[in-house]
Amino acid sequence: MSHENAALVINQFNEIHQGTGREPKPWDPDRIAIIFDHRVPAESPKTATNQKKIREFVAKHGIAKFHDVRGDVGGICHQILPERGYVRPGFVVVGTDSHTTSHGALGCFAFGIGATEMASVWALGVALNGEVPQTIKVVVSGRFQEHVGPKDLILHLIGRLTAQGANFRVLEFHGDTIAAMSTSGRLTICNMSVEAGATAGIVPADAETKRYLRQEAGVTGPLAPVQPDADAVYEQVVEIDVSRLEPQIACPHTVDNVKPIGEVAGKAVQQIVIGSCTNGRLDDLEVAAGILKGKQVARARACWSSPPPGGSTPGPGGRLPAGLHEGRRRGNELRLRPVPGHPPGRARRQGSGARHHQPQLQGPHGQPHVRGLPLQPRRRRRQRPHRRHHRSARRRSLTWPRSY
Repeated sequence: MSHENAALVINQFNEIHQGTGREPKPWDPDRIAIIFDHRVPAESPKTATNQKKIREFVAKHGIAKFHDVRGDVGGICHQILPERGYVRPGFVVVGTDSHTTSHGALGCFAFGIGATEMASVWALGVALNGEVPQTIKVVVSGRFQEHVGPKDLILHLIGRLTAQGANFRVLEFHGDTIAAMSTSGRLTICNMSVEAGATAGIVPADAETKRYLRQEAGVTGPLAPVQPDADAVYEQVVEIDVSRLEPQIACPHTVDNVKPIGEVAGKAVQQIVIGSCTNGRLDDLEVAAGILKGKQVARARACWSSPPPGGSTPGPGGRLPAGLHEGRRRGNELRLRPVPGHPPGRARRQGSGARHHQPQLQGPHGQPHVRGLPLQPRRRRRQRPHRRHHRSARRRSLTWPRSY
């Protein structure tokens, strides 16, 4: 799996074929997935050019697992892979992204690699320079308290191990709490395993894994889970009882500076982001919406990740429409206050300009708003250019547009 950095992989892929007399051709296009998600839409001409290069490469080699910017196929890369059934138990998954560890939630060995290593995978089907790491067994027991969940569990573990405590190790999760945890929660703990330095995080496949792949991802093919041997030797065993765990928070300036929320109560927060590849699935958004319902975030900027990841990807296979319908059933849908004297739903036509297709909102002083900007009446007379751009009347009549 690669995202926008596939452009760099393509450069390396072409370079390793130079002087060989062989045409650059992927080893197996069916096993390559490319997903635009880090820079959507393109924020610079360079990114747009790279995305164009990737599209041409995908079309040339027939890479079917390609997810463009389009809303009906796009989303966060670490959500697309499990939702589309690309990841299954027993697989080896490599990605040019450090949080590729996420996919160990489905019982596979998943780890991040660089662009040059990915070029070798594309060419040979082999991940070079790999070592078999030691494994740390994490046994989790107990039931989560209210407002405590998988994110708090993995933050607590990172705080115990430190940011380098699992370097070149695999975190393997076991216990009754893990067995009862949803795949969404497992994706969270495996995603953040890399924050402790781990090469990979793995939850051995079980009944929940099979349920998710069959019912959520639509996988119909055979599943071949790989389980740890009965006499498996672990470098270390860490036991955690989540029934005693309170909400955790990572404080500046390191991810392992983890404290219980009670120790930092009263501290001002300037920005809150709900989403990203760690969280932001439908169940996360439901929890956040339940907490925020009827309230306002004080003195802080709160925003949702966009596009909504995992379980929230619009279009076929995603759950955004279902989530919106669920919100409507509960009476939580967004309600816009219409501007007095205007028909609801669409703004009236402004002069001969194009019709505004966004619902109208009312500003703090009663003025109509569309996309946060006040609707201004169209001026009939030509505007005089700014003084510093002023030119003679004759020259302006030849070059300056007569209408807007």
